[in-house]
Amino acid sequence: MKPYIPYTHPAGGWDALKAMEALLLKQDIPVNGLSILSKMNQHGGFDCPGCGWADPLDTSRFEYCENGGKAIAWEATPKRCTPEFFAQHTVTELEKWDDYELEMVGRLTHPMRYDAASDKYLPVSWEDAYALVGQHLNALDDPNQVDFYTSGRASNEAAYLFQLFAREYGTNNFPDCSNMCHEPTSVGLPRSIGVGKGTVVLDDFDQSDCIFIFGQNPGTNSPRMMTYLRNAAKRGAVIMSFNPFRERALERFQAPQDVAQMATFGSTEISSRIFQVRVGGDVAAIKGIMKLLVEADEQARANNDVEILDWEFIRAHTVGIEALIADLKATEWADIERKSGLTREDLSVAAGAYAKAERAILAYGMGITQHRHGTHNVQQIANLALLRGNVGKAGAGICPVRGHSNVQGDRTVGITEIPSKVFLDRLQARYGFEPPRKPGRNVLTALEAMVGGASKVFIGLGGNFAVAVPDWARTQTAMRALNLTVQISTKLNRSHLIHGRDALILPCLGRTELDVQATGPQSMSVEDTMSMVHASTGSNPPASEHLRSEVAIIGGMARATLGADSKVDWESRVGNYALIRDDIEAVFPDIFPGYNKRLEIPGGFHLTSLARERVWGTPSGKANFLVHAGLCEDEEADQDGVLWLSSMRSHDQYNTTLYSYSDRYRGIHNARDVLFINAAELRRLGLADGDRVDIISQANDGVERILTGFQAIEYDFPDRSCAAYFPEANPLVPLYAYDPDCFTPASKGIPVRVVRAGQVKAALEEEVQTA
Repeated sequence: MKPYIPYTHPAGGWDALKAMEALLLKQDIPVNGLSILSKMNQHGGFDCPGCGWADPLDTSRFEYCENGGKAIAWEATPKRCTPEFFAQHTVTELEKWDDYELEMVGRLTHPMRYDAASDKYLPVSWEDAYALVGQHLNALDDPNQVDFYTSGRASNEAAYLFQLFAREYGTNNFPDCSNMCHEPTSVGLPRSIGVGKGTVVLDDFDQSDCIFIFGQNPGTNSPRMMTYLRNAAKRGAVIMSFNPFRERALERFQAPQDVAQMATFGSTEISSRIFQVRVGGDVAAIKGIMKLLVEADEQARANNDVEILDWEFIRAHTVGIEALIADLKATEWADIERKSGLTREDLSVAAGAYAKAERAILAYGMGITQHRHGTHNVQQIANLALLRGNVGKAGAGICPVRGHSNVQGDRTVGITEIPSKVFLDRLQARYGFEPPRKPGRNVLTALEAMVGGASKVFIGLGGNFAVAVPDWARTQTAMRALNLTVQISTKLNRSHLIHGRDALILPCLGRTELDVQATGPQSMSVEDTMSMVHASTGSNPPASEHLRSEVAIIGGMARATLGADSKVDWESRVGNYALIRDDIEAVFPDIFPGYNKRLEIPGGFHLTSLARERVWGTPSGKANFLVHAGLCEDEEADQDGVLWLSSMRSHDQYNTTLYSYSDRYRGIHNARDVLFINAAELRRLGLADGDRVDIISQANDGVERILTGFQAIEYDFPDRSCAAYFPEANPLVPLYAYDPDCFTPASKGIPVRVVRAGQVKAALEEEVQTA
């Protein structure tokens, strides 16, 4: 039976409320327990553990969305994953469970250690767990044989302490979830505008008259953004969306907070136009828009009309415009249309809207960054912004929409494999130890080290690393050969089952839970996607008396590893998080002056962006137009039969966490082994809607990567493109397929071939028989 039933309702609204209610009931959370949601994203409450969208300074209304409610239900569930559960199931048995079933077991309650003899996890005391970490780390030949992974759910305090532990131990190996998502932003934007973050705040959305959205699905991945898009649309702002999918939230949205709209079952049209760009065709589309702007500007100046480009801004604040214009003129329209999948007329509509806008915001998500040329994609968006002076003025700017709630904050407080000399010098001055100076490993180089045997220990601060990474056949096999894997987690996931020879599960407190240390209840802090830093304070009773905070777990591992010779008083910092913030302020005095005091401000405080002030932290002292010849084509692009596959998340999913097997807005029910592909491509392949297919990665290293038995779903999608769910599509991504500028895996640009299910197996069998 085909799992596809087209969804006809607007995004949000009644269906969102029903879905959240259903999940709360599934997690056995009674209706009177919903009071916890009223504390989410509020002053004195806790920050949503989901997306990193900014909180308004005025939090008089509720500030949570459907997926935020799901995240809280997942964390606040009364279901428990106890030692009794582990006693009943071997790891080999649990490996046969799917990811949804694993997390549905509930919250982890005790520290556990893998026992090879029984193939089970057994309870272990906290002190013995810490001692085991210290034993393994101190037995290594080189500190660089350890990889310290950080998830975006970690607080500023935990992330800072984590990097402090690793650097006193002697390594800069910090594979981080940012490596797998917005690293092209962190690497690309500084070369363009001098900062690796966005330049907008929430108020800019209320003043903008044009918003471009590239490669982002806000209705699922940052639903609270929809309030601002809806408000902009209602006051007449033009919204142009570029995405292979016609995402429902970018078409129509019903605001749960609008009583009249809910009562009348009304909705708001969001996008003025949706451009279904081909997978990997974003640079071609952006270059097409810029080419049209340049042509229109030359015509306007020839006629003595109003200039289209902001030449006053360009001359005062930028360099490189001549080279950019030359590149745009050399780019042929036939190539732009072929690569983007859009016509010149389509792009003229977008260019016309942008040319008329006095204040434009350019927002983008991982549809831009997770490509082999993600850094180039980001820099082309920066070029487009600079052409019209849309950086450093109210209602305008570049808006990378980060995913996890503190992935940006982790970077700010020192989670980086390439630390600056200034940062390391300040660490040395603060604590008195010599931090390592050699650059460390990111996610891709850490995986390569595991595959090559150079990595021996993995310590994960949150996340589901083994599933989030690419090339499972190689990377998961390598993880099983590690001496030790340590997972600091709230719930059971597959990374606990893809473990080293020795393995620990260390259960930690969640965002919603009361964190009491030696000096009393503690607050932590996070940074959102718009560089606002604010406090987060849990109030729920912990899921188990045996849980410890992330900060306490890091401190325990550090004490057991570094011993009495450590230059850091770990105990005092675990007992009082304000001391960690004092440390952060001392090491980052320009970023966090008065950290503890400013954290008391309702709504938090903003980390100033120099680019927002039109101060350019680049070597030239100006914003840079950056030229990348061509349209980011890869060698596989023109091969017959090759499609470009994009991975994506379902609506009932957050990162690797599945809330159900369905994807409401795309009309998929009770299935994840599906391939979205249009009717023309199906006919070309000799296939029909609903056929089972095998998806073969078009790799060039001789390794076969294949997904078998997926169901083809005829869907409104661009030619020469297809899509499948993350993380199910990850095995198709070769370890070598990443952005060379920043090492981000190319998860949204995978060259594949699609054949009828069983054809590959039959061909192999025929070869064997012939031999």
